[in-house]
Amino acid sequence: MPNHFDREGFLFSLGFIIIIIFSVFTARLYGDFLGTAFFSPEIYFAKGAGNVQEAVPQEKIIKLAFVGDIMLDRGVEQKILKEGSGDFAFPFLLIAQDLNKYDFLFGNLEGALSDKGKNVGSIFSFRMDPEAVKGLKFAGFDALSVANNHSGDWGREAFEDTVARLGEAEILPVGESDAPKLFGTRDFKMALVAFSDFPGPGLRAGEEIVKNTVEKARGQTDFVIASFHFGEEYQKEPSARQREMAELAVRSGASLVIGHHPHVSQPVEKYEDAYIAYSLGNFVFDQYFSDETMRSVLLEVEIKDKKIVGVSERRFHLNENYQPILD
Repeated sequence: MPNHFDREGFLFSLGFIIIIIFSVFTARLYGDFLGTAFFSPEIYFAKGAGNVQEAVPQEKIIKLAFVGDIMLDRGVEQKILKEGSGDFAFPFLLIAQDLNKYDFLFGNLEGALSDKGKNVGSIFSFRMDPEAVKGLKFAGFDALSVANNHSGDWGREAFEDTVARLGEAEILPVGESDAPKLFGTRDFKMALVAFSDFPGPGLRAGEEIVKNTVEKARGQTDFVIASFHFGEEYQKEPSARQREMAELAVRSGASLVIGHHPHVSQPVEKYEDAYIAYSLGNFVFDQYFSDETMRSVLLEVEIKDKKIVGVSERRFHLNENYQPILD
């Protein structure tokens, strides 16, 4: 009898030890997985990566792309309905393949993306069909500025609806507040902030606001991108105000400044150790009345070891259907 119980006790103890070892191994395995997948929800990076991507090797070059104003209402929507059978991917069909090659794509959403609100603007008020978010997603946009002079055309309700719809589509809305939008990898965190130099519900540009917002973002990340809706329409050179705000952002910690609003492209310049693109012009817009408003640039920025190692301007034009085509 004692031998019988000793044998059973031994087998029970052995089984218990095996279960403990297996449990510890499994916990460590899944703990690492869960820690990577869920414990940093504020970090976002690139196409289909969810919230967090594995650390990028130091030798890898990260490619970011930036475009200017996107407006999918008025004449653009008419082309979508007539020539594109109502598919909001239509404006991006001839360039989407190139856009989706980038690790991160950013632009300025010129107007509300909503079916709510009341027109509080003018005859030039823009409100895009909520279905337009599918086109923006198809094009590969990871973030869009909502800080501009048209974001409030249909009131606060439509603005908040726009922010919510972008978030639901996993497109970062930037500039609805002074909170920086973070993205990147576990080893390289970047931040986006956006300002408007015009009245509206988006974050308003001002010396203290710009300085404090950029400094706050720089304190949390390795690399800050500041977007500005500023300047004078149809002017090919930046104004004194544009230079003042852009340079202030750089001195406050921004490594890259992206501008839009003039509807035509303006110079890209290096300032200290940063780059400033004063205006990227129109990306999708129905301003057919001049060659300058139908031609612009896509800014390509390459980053390695947390520093900009390449900046290039890729020229494109809009065809008669307001579809951007790389030259």
